Amino acid sequence: MTLKVGIPRALLYYYYLPLWRTFFEALGLEVVISRPTTKTILDAGLQNSGDDVCLPVRLAFGHVLDLKDRVDVLFLPRMVSIARREYICPKFLGFPDMVRHGISGLPPLIDPNLNLYRKDSLYPFFAALGRNFTSNRLAIYLAYRQAVYTQTRYVQLLEKGFFPEEALAVMYQGLTEGREPGGDGPTVAVIGHPYNIYDPYISMNLLSRLARNGVRVCSAENLPETLVREQAARLPKHLFWSLGQRMIGAAWHYLQSPGVDGIIHVASFACGPDSLTGELISREVKRRGKPFLNLTLDEHSAEAGVVTRLEAFLDMIERRQFLPARESV
Repeated sequence: MTLKVGIPRALLYYYYLPLWRTFFEALGLEVVISRPTTKTILDAGLQNSGDDVCLPVRLAFGHVLDLKDRVDVLFLPRMVSIARREYICPKFLGFPDMVRHGISGLPPLIDPNLNLYRKDSLYPFFAALGRNFTSNRLAIYLAYRQAVYTQTRYVQLLEKGFFPEEALAVMYQGLTEGREPGGDGPTVAVIGHPYNIYDPYISMNLLSRLARNGVRVCSAENLPETLVREQAARLPKHLFWSLGQRMIGAAWHYLQSPGVDGIIHVASFACGPDSLTGELISREVKRRGKPFLNLTLDEHSAEAGVVTRLEAFLDMIERRQFLPARESV
């Protein structure tokens, strides 16, 4: 019987699913992903997590519960650092322990440490991970190589303009790479963590609402890592949060792009790094003078309020585009 490994559709799922999924499947394991977010999943996460954590972490609890009785083991990597001399959110580091203490009756948790703060190599992480399932070193190494290749392909699709779920559909569901062109309206950059902006439930269908209004949408995931880091390097001090650095670099790039008409920043309430990066982005927006919308999400966010603010934001862009022409008539 094939061992089933569960991966929550939350947190770093949108960054690294191809890497993890390919590695496990190359070792002969079956990967089970939690179902798309629903009210039931979110409510379960809210009931089983602490009040002092942000919405994405509370939602991740719900996705763990969705997998709990459907898998043999749960994969919850302990993410410390994904780049030299940088860190990611400390709640990611502590998430496996929060789950252990917050949810009873769980299957075994596989939670290897990923810490690239002082080294470049990713292989030791996968070597340790693979030993949980096989003692065949060659099989582990080949699975690692295949996983890195697949992840590289995924990143290439994102940089072509695909969003994560679209890229995953191309890779795993056989969809063609031809992407539908955007609308004939303005171009808006949506800046935020992928687990906020690409989850239709907690983002209240932000991306599809923009598309229905003819808006062409771009995001940080559509930019090469080197470009983002070059922009973020303009900060007077190196930002040691990898994910926040990516948001700032992308925002500054799009603020300098004449073809981008406005910026939407999506943040989580009670997220410390988001509060800082959001302020830095807001200050740069004021200097550049582009239309800007800051959306802060939590479990109490009302859809009507988000829709109203989004409509006002799009109206502001339209007025900026057409008002000068009308005045000159």
